[in-house]
Amino acid sequence: MKIGQIVSTYPPYYGGMGNVVFQTASELARQGHEVEVLTPQYKEPIKKEVEFARRLRPSLRYGNAARLGNIAKHLDEFDLVHLHYPFFGTANIVRRWKKKTNKPLVLTYHMDTRAPGWKGLIFKMYAKFWMPKILEVADKIIVSSFDYANACDASEIYKENKEKWTELPFGIDTNRFQARNKPEALLKRYGLNPDIPTILFVGAMDRAHYFKGIPDLLKALTITKQKDFNFQCIFIGDGELKNNYEMKARGLGLSKEVRFIGFVTDEELPYHYNLADLFVLPSTSANEAFGMVLLEAMASSVPVIASDLPGVRQVAQDGGITVPYKKPLLLSDEIIIFLNYSVQEMKEFKRNVRIITEKKYAWPQIAINLEKIYNSLLTKY
Repeated sequence: MKIGQIVSTYPPYYGGMGNVVFQTASELARQGHEVEVLTPQYKEPIKKEVEFARRLRPSLRYGNAARLGNIAKHLDEFDLVHLHYPFFGTANIVRRWKKKTNKPLVLTYHMDTRAPGWKGLIFKMYAKFWMPKILEVADKIIVSSFDYANACDASEIYKENKEKWTELPFGIDTNRFQARNKPEALLKRYGLNPDIPTILFVGAMDRAHYFKGIPDLLKALTITKQKDFNFQCIFIGDGELKNNYEMKARGLGLSKEVRFIGFVTDEELPYHYNLADLFVLPSTSANEAFGMVLLEAMASSVPVIASDLPGVRQVAQDGGITVPYKKPLLLSDEIIIFLNYSVQEMKEFKRNVRIITEKKYAWPQIAINLEKIYNSLLTKY
């Protein structure tokens, strides 16, 4: 079949939604389907175009919101359309297109939207008025976990029409991300000591991803240092907030322990996970609904600690533990417990983390399940 995927961000922009869509498109293509990803054209030129992308120039754009006013004429080309929500500025255009067509529309509800100030008020109004209308026209709504569906902004819609919703976790490429020895070249590049426990964070550092909890992790690391625990921590990611986080780390006295290494290429990213003994995702709001980086770590045999948030906790508990969000002291306690495990205990933990990832989150099986959803809809049209 010919499938159109619609998403607000797409690689090389680093973000969970775009990476999920790229992997989804890749697996569906391997199954013989023709897939294109309709996504906004970035302001900055792209040095190397990413596979499956059809970039449309927006008439309006603000942050990750964009109005693709001409997208409807492109959607008519596909047998089935899959919208990844939220996509402010374009989701409602897709809704209007759906009301005039007899083609199936699948919608993945990735996450709620939260923000401080006036932007948060706009998000709240949008969720109350437009979000129900957009979800109403979808033939099938996919959510990464029913745990999240029960707690998200669309929970009442889910409870009133459960048969329309289906649970399908996101997946991970278990060949690309796998257990390896710590790469000596990267240890040398960043001046890391292979004998000191290494903590890893991966995530965008722009305003759209303010909820990643980096300040809380820095506070937890400060507490850990004050307890005379030896560690080193790598922060991977870029954005306009990166310099602020670096200055905060220096102000907290973490200059020797912490390294902000910025953007890492797709080719090198898996090897950076192999530097880590522990991965931490300290997100602070329901904007974080799953945590693709948790799967990247788990596939690399790295245990994880993540915030106890709906959806996120379901993944984290498969590969580690959860802690209450915005509690740096508790986060520090759990970091110390993890990195105090014996060599044999940690070895067994890492082995089990990898096994459960292969069984539950490998992309090929998830793509097969997605294909079944598509086929069930196509038989009705």
